[in-house]
Amino acid sequence: MKNTKNQEIVEIETFPNPFPGRDYNIDMECPEFTCLCPKTGQPDFGILDISYVPDKLCIELKSLKIYLTSYRNEGGFHEKVVNIILDDLVSACKPKKMKIVGDFNVRGGIHTTVTVEHSGKKTKTGQRKK
Repeated sequence: MKNTKNQEIVEIETFPNPFPGRDYNIDMECPEFTCLCPKTGQPDFGILDISYVPDKLCIELKSLKIYLTSYRNEGGFHEKVVNIILDDLVSACKPKKMKIVGDFNVRGGIHTTVTVEHSGKKTKTGQRKK
């Protein structure tokens, strides 16, 4: 896995889906997400809502927490950070579908929400800019 600077970071661990023959949602709220504004270096705070339908693997929560905490010292626009997190989580657990909503605190009088989705369909994946 790579961070916003395309450097290696912690891996997201998974475990076998206990009910692989059944579709069900796993919803996680991460209310203490922090990254750094790439312009000012000031911290940006937000809530990440992660929802997915697992296929064969589920995301292990402690490793997710450690992975998300690694962004505290990362500079990146909200749009880039949320898209990278989606790419990394999809790569780790290969879900049937996944949605992440990044709801960031007001900065400069503007409230930002970034929503990204993965449908599980075979499409060309996005490329990260270095």
